[in-house]
Amino acid sequence: MTEFESILVSLFSGALVIIVISFMFFAVKISSIVKILSEFLYNINLTSIKNADAKDEIATVSNAAEDTNVNDISTGDLKLINVDEETAAFIMAIVSHETQISLSKLIFKSIKAIEES
Repeated sequence: MTEFESILVSLFSGALVIIVISFMFFAVKISSIVKILSEFLYNINLTSIKNADAKDEIATVSNAAEDTNVNDISTGDLKLINVDEETAAFIMAIVSHETQISLSKLIFKSIKAIEES
């Protein structure tokens, strides 16, 4: 093998090593991006499932409210601070569901939105 052929083989081998390392680097980057996207989509799906459960709970509570006696329903004033009525209804339904306490037995004094930083 001549000197020229030896240099040519070494350059080709070096280029091949660089190409293989580059493919490995991009494969790792792509797999991390796929992992991040799958976690993001999982969280979106989980949120939509929770919202659907909360809507079902609100429907159950409203159906139960129609079936209950007027005297069984708690009365009082509820202060909503930076919260609309629909969101307050979601919150009350979730609290009722999670605590396994009937909504008619719970007394809410206020519901306040807290800013996350």
